[in-house]
Amino acid sequence: MNEEDTGRRLPSRRVADGLRSAIAAGELAEGEKLPSERALADRFGIARNTVREAVRLLSEEGLVDVRHGRGVFVRRRRRLLRFGGARYSRTTRQETGLSPYRAELAEQGLTPRVECTSIERVAPPADVAERLGATTDAPSVVRRENWYFASDGTEEYPVQVGVTYIPWEVADGSVLATSADLGRESLYGRFEERGHRISRSREEVSARMPTPQEASGLRIPAGVPVLEVLHTGIDHNGLPFEVTRFTMRADLGGLDYDMPIED
Repeated sequence: MNEEDTGRRLPSRRVADGLRSAIAAGELAEGEKLPSERALADRFGIARNTVREAVRLLSEEGLVDVRHGRGVFVRRRRRLLRFGGARYSRTTRQETGLSPYRAELAEQGLTPRVECTSIERVAPPADVAERLGATTDAPSVVRRENWYFASDGTEEYPVQVGVTYIPWEVADGSVLATSADLGRESLYGRFEERGHRISRSREEVSARMPTPQEASGLRIPAGVPVLEVLHTGIDHNGLPFEVTRFTMRADLGGLDYDMPIED
């Protein structure tokens, strides 16, 4: 871009360009607080509302977080990886006693917290019913909603929400239908006790913008999409026995799948 083009750019975009370059060069480090609106206005010789517009542009690009009452911070480039088939390893589960999520975070040096917010018997959504071979006109599944958090030792942040659907005939008479506390080995330990040892996982991944409720609950910054993973657990007899819809913050979550290639 030549000097004439630069001169014609809106002041807010010139400020955004300068801050973006400072972030890229490491002059403004991850987690660092930006100078105040007043300080930036004085530095660039512009009005404070112009600074505010520049910050909005950077926020929409996912470069900064605006924390009301606290200031503007360079966004940390945290990435919590989901390990595909490896996350359902029976050996890992039995050796650690942990759920897939807790085992995944332990491997990445993070501390997990999971909050089960509801357990109810419902009629499943059409896409879930199709994958489970269930009916949509009766309460044929148990719906369990979990919110997942991670801590790096300095801050805890929401990562994803997972809604699990279990056929009533699988959950009936079990803690799967009644309790947030699933005990050692968690969900898949209880499935195995019911005769459903997970041997295959189908995962359908898509991206979209969050709903207002998701943006609020997951504290998703402006302009950040979500990844939706529709997971189907399939047992050793080839039968689907659970479907979970994971909604993940795209700025925090990533997928790491190591898969064999079919002939």
